[in-house]
Amino acid sequence: MLSPSQYPPPATLPGDPSEQRAPTSKPALPQLVSLACHDLRTPLATIQGFARTAAAREELPERAAQALELIVAAAEELAGLLDDLSLSAQIDGRRYEPVLEPVETLDLARAAAERLGLDAVSVSGAGAPVLVDPAASARAVTGLCRCALRHGGLRRVSLALEGPALLLSPVTAAVAPIILGEVARDLSALVAARLVEALGGSLSLAGETLSVRLPPAAEPLAQ
Repeated sequence: MLSPSQYPPPATLPGDPSEQRAPTSKPALPQLVSLACHDLRTPLATIQGFARTAAAREELPERAAQALELIVAAAEELAGLLDDLSLSAQIDGRRYEPVLEPVETLDLARAAAERLGLDAVSVSGAGAPVLVDPAASARAVTGLCRCALRHGGLRRVSLALEGPALLLSPVTAAVAPIILGEVARDLSALVAARLVEALGGSLSLAGETLSVRLPPAAEPLAQ
């Protein structure tokens, strides 16, 4: 008769909870952020769609129309923040693979002025073509301008174009570490700094002027 120590161990059936399972790797934080951004876009798009449809109705009372305009503007800002979060997650996760296109720095500056208001951002200079991710770069320039306005307590900033560089001023001493991405107090500015670096450009500050230097395009754009 066999002693208990001599009996063979019981067979383990497939799916038996007693079976030792190999540890599964958990998603990294950048992946979770990307997934959250993706899932949040659907309800946000619904809000934007209904708000824009309602705002287009001509018979709305004035106060209701103003409220809907605020909702539309807030939804657009949320969409931009989701874009920034998603981009940051791609860069941090080393999954950012931009489709580079030649773009005029003048177009990037004008996009910022149109988004924030022509009375808030003045543009001067002809600029030059740069090789960038167009949509992300436009958001980055806009975000840097917004950061200078919001955290500097300013009503107006200027963008002077010199070759492949956009010179943003004034950038106050209090705003400098925020707009350079050294202090995490402004998401758009933080992501803008990461994007410029990822594209092969640079941010530098001289006095109250921030230089946003982007990689130049090999050839000038056809007019």
